[in-house]
Amino acid sequence: MASIVKSLRLLADPTRLRLLHLLHREELTVAELQEILGMGQSRISSHLSQLKGAQLVRDRRAGKNIFYTLREDFPLKSQIAEIVAAGALEMPDTEGDITALQLVLRKRQDKAREYFNRLAGRFGRSYCPGRTWKGVSHLLMTLVGPIVVADLGAGEGTLSQMLARHAKQVIAVDNSEKMVEFGSALAREHGFANLEYRLGDIEDPPIPPGTVDLALFSQALHHANNPARALAAAHRLLRPGGRVAVLDLLAHQFEQAREMYADMWLGFSEAELHRLLESAGFKEIEVQVVAREEQPPHFQTLFGTGIAGS
Repeated sequence: MASIVKSLRLLADPTRLRLLHLLHREELTVAELQEILGMGQSRISSHLSQLKGAQLVRDRRAGKNIFYTLREDFPLKSQIAEIVAAGALEMPDTEGDITALQLVLRKRQDKAREYFNRLAGRFGRSYCPGRTWKGVSHLLMTLVGPIVVADLGAGEGTLSQMLARHAKQVIAVDNSEKMVEFGSALAREHGFANLEYRLGDIEDPPIPPGTVDLALFSQALHHANNPARALAAAHRLLRPGGRVAVLDLLAHQFEQAREMYADMWLGFSEAELHRLLESAGFKEIEVQVVAREEQPPHFQTLFGTGIAGS
């Protein structure tokens, strides 16, 4: 009876309930649980220690990693599992936890993923963290046929000019007057009649709703004051079935980027970008890390895409 009472007391805590719900589905490390729940290592470890002490979870070491899962030999496992499942239905975080779990498992299973960018760490004449040829290649793969493209936060528009060679029309939006002026001059110089630069904010781009086939954020979303608002604006620009493509930095701790590159956000985790795209109304979302720079601080490039609904 004492074990039942102790278990019920442990299950009364929402965090421990979330942990058990995840560990009932999959064996996970503390680092993976951190990524899924967005909590610190010490907090998660403390809860796992209590669950292990109550013999609800077990751990195993594999190299440098320690994996946790629900115990198979716990006498009340079926009853506890029912309580956890019922409790999960009442928690607002459950859906997000499952989405983040799927991203973590996909990352673990993807043996072919390459983090090291061996081709280039510079794009054009100036360096931009995370803007790599390998990363851009993933973005360009979204192009199919003559379409209308919005390059949001385009800067001087090197990418816009690449896209203009294939697209029906490219609209490059930037909030810097000098960038727009410089990009417009380059477009005229290279004869891009289908490339137009417009001065504006990526959270409210000067483009009519429902007129774009592909909306791009190439290392621009981490400059937005409100990334969620920028993605929602991109959704409004797109025709039904249109696509958004985001190249940005994976979440990092290089604080100097705020001063060196005027970054508002220190990148995004895979789960965070997935949630932002989902909240903006996109479907068929895919998010993955596509490159890792060889030079310190080893910025990693995150690629996300989604389809606009009707």
